[in-house]
Amino acid sequence: MRLLLVVCVLCGPLFAKGQILPAYGDSRTATTGWQFLKIGPDARSAGLSESFITIVDDVSSLYWNPAGITRLDSNKFHFAIAYTDYAANTSMNFGGITYRLGDNTLIGVSLQYFDAGEMEVTTEFLPFGNGQTFRATDLGIGISLARELTDQFSFGITTKYIREDLASVHNQNLVFDFGFQYDVGIANTRFAVAISNFGFNSEPGGEIPVLNLNDSITADAFTEISVPTVFRLGFAWDAIKNETHLLTAALQLNHPTDNNETYSLGFEYCWKNLLYARSGYTFALDDTAYPAFGFGLSLKRRYGTINFDYGFNYLNNLGLINKIGIAYTLPNRTKNKEGDTH
Repeated sequence: MRLLLVVCVLCGPLFAKGQILPAYGDSRTATTGWQFLKIGPDARSAGLSESFITIVDDVSSLYWNPAGITRLDSNKFHFAIAYTDYAANTSMNFGGITYRLGDNTLIGVSLQYFDAGEMEVTTEFLPFGNGQTFRATDLGIGISLARELTDQFSFGITTKYIREDLASVHNQNLVFDFGFQYDVGIANTRFAVAISNFGFNSEPGGEIPVLNLNDSITADAFTEISVPTVFRLGFAWDAIKNETHLLTAALQLNHPTDNNETYSLGFEYCWKNLLYARSGYTFALDDTAYPAFGFGLSLKRRYGTINFDYGFNYLNNLGLINKIGIAYTLPNRTKNKEGDTH
């Protein structure tokens, strides 16, 4: 805990500079770019309405809270991929891999790729398209390090390279994620804090033609764009915990720098570490939301453990959002008395 206090004291001015705390009296809506960073990429969190940073214990921790990968089992390699069918024929792809360096230290690599698909170029004179098309894509590549300091406390950090391409204009930046998880040790309760996408402004590069009534000019100077930093605080409680049943409730505060605060509540039920059912709801959204739902299946085999997850959300303006994910754990190789590896 002394280490945590030192980190908070040293990083406090940086967090303030990055607008972690709200700017009271000012509107924060639509003040940042890189919006793909705010789209949860995995199916499990979708079923919990993204009330997730406290209970996350799989490869998706690389996105939500890097401290969570310390709660993976003792096997060295874990893999996961996920696909999000997002609004307006756009999609998000996510992949991650973690490796256990030692009993208490893990590293991980993650990839996010958002694709908006082919879009028609429109102008004031040709509002339905001029026959040309362009593409908008976003990329995020992260490297994470996490360490379990005690049986109750773990922390993690992620360095992430992000790039956004819109036609012939591009923008790139470097952002950081920080997080910790703490097991209170009383009544199966725990809490967590995560700060995602902390960084500084960056200016796009490239050039693009701009048509007006008289002629065409080339724009090559652009305004700096801020990153969408998000502060999250979460609590979790295992209401039922035995060999057959596990029922977990999670509550989370979400504070983005470019919008109002929201609050999410999620529930996850597990039967014999085999079947999972999830539901959740997010309060104070700008758009009318409905409860989220999801389910999961975990299959343990001699060649490893395979997890399947599905989650969906529905918003009035965006419609139905489907997310699917597959995770695989590669078992450690051991030797028997005769020296054979299996």
